[in-house]
Order: sequence, then C-alpha cells, then structure tokens
Amino acid sequence: MNAGAGAAPAGPRSHAGGDTELGTMCAVTRVLALLLWAPWPALLGAPLAELSGDQGFLLFLSNNLEFTRKIKGDVAALQLAVCDTFQLCREEELLLLRQDLSITQAPMERCHGRGFQAEACFSQIREGLRTYQSSLDAVLELLPGQAALVESLQLDAANLSSNIQHQLQMEDLDLATVTYPTETRGPLPAFSSRFHHQVGTFFILADFQRFLEATYRALRHLAHL
Repeated sequence: MNAGAGAAPAGPRSHAGGDTELGTMCAVTRVLALLLWAPWPALLGAPLAELSGDQGFLLFLSNNLEFTRKIKGDVAALQLAVCDTFQLCREEELLLLRQDLSITQAPMERCHGRGFQAEACFSQIREGLRTYQSSLDAVLELLPGQAALVESLQLDAANLSSNIQHQLQMEDLDLATVTYPTETRGPLPAFSSRFHHQVGTFFILADFQRFLEATYRALRHLAHL
C-alpha cells in the first residue's frame, strides 16, 4: 500500500502564515532600502567614526556647534547693518555685480554629500576660517562703527580654528598641522569704487554665513554618527 495514499493534498497556505511571510519580506526590503540609501561612500571617508562614542569628542562637537551658532548670529547682525546702512539686502538683486568683484567662496565640498571626508573637511573649515578672518578687514574698513563686532568675529574665527586643531591633535589623527600667525593677513579684496566695496562686503558676509552653515552641518553630522 502506498504510504502517501492517505495523505491529504497540500492546500493553500493560511492567511495568517501568508501575512507573517509578507511582513518579514517587507521588513527585509525596508532594511535593504536603508542600507542602499545610506551614504556609505561618505562615511567610509570619515575616520572620525570610531570617535563617535568618545565623550571628549562629543563634548568638543557640542561646544563648537554652540560656538558656530554664536558666530552665525554675529555675522547676521553685520548683514543687517549692511542692509540698514547701504540698502543692500537681497542677494538676487546683486548677483550680476558679483562677477566684477574679486571675491571667491571658500571651498567646502569635503564637508557635505557623498564627498564628506572628516579630516579633509576639518582642513577646509580651518582654511576657510582663515580666509574669512582676513576678508573681515574689508568689512571693518567699510563699517568702522561696527569695529567691536568685526574684531570679535575675527577672534572667534581664529579660536574656532584653534579648537579644531587642538582636538585633532588630542585625538592623534593624521592631519597636517598648520599654524597661521595671528599677525598675518591675506590681501584685501580690490574694489574699484565705494559702491563695489559695499557690494563686496555684502557678499563677503553672505559667503561667510553659508560657510558657517556648512560648518555647522558637518559638526552636527559627526555628532550623530
């Protein structure tokens, strides 16, 4: 007698079993989607990831996020002064004039997107801070009544750069250490007229604000690794 003769034919799976399997497949799909979406090339270029749980490093990030926010507020105050004093308030109205000015933005491509690399980003932040610290001399020349705020910003830019260098040295990371003498200033942008000086000051501050926003996002990204 055939042993399988009495076996009941396999019927359709129960709804409960199907729902369980479907739920498992959906969960796996979600996990795979997250893995594929995550910017792994960006994180692979960030050797600071192993410091993400270090309390000293987290404190450094927290303190300098707050410091960067403070600097951003001071730059915004100067932007408001330029707006009130010279009626230069809207960037889109001045873009055509920018091509006549010798003003360039500090590069920050290593601090965002898939190009994020922690060490290279910190190098760009420090170099950018030095650039804007020097460019603020042009702002001071145009707005002598804001001397205290401008000089405070220059000091804050130097201190933020020093904070980053000091932390990297403490973590013994392989980053080239460059010390910029405080008395050294880069050349001031050349302006052909007072109006161009006013517009140039507008763009120096606008660029500095964007630079600080990128710096803030980079520090926040590291804090959340």
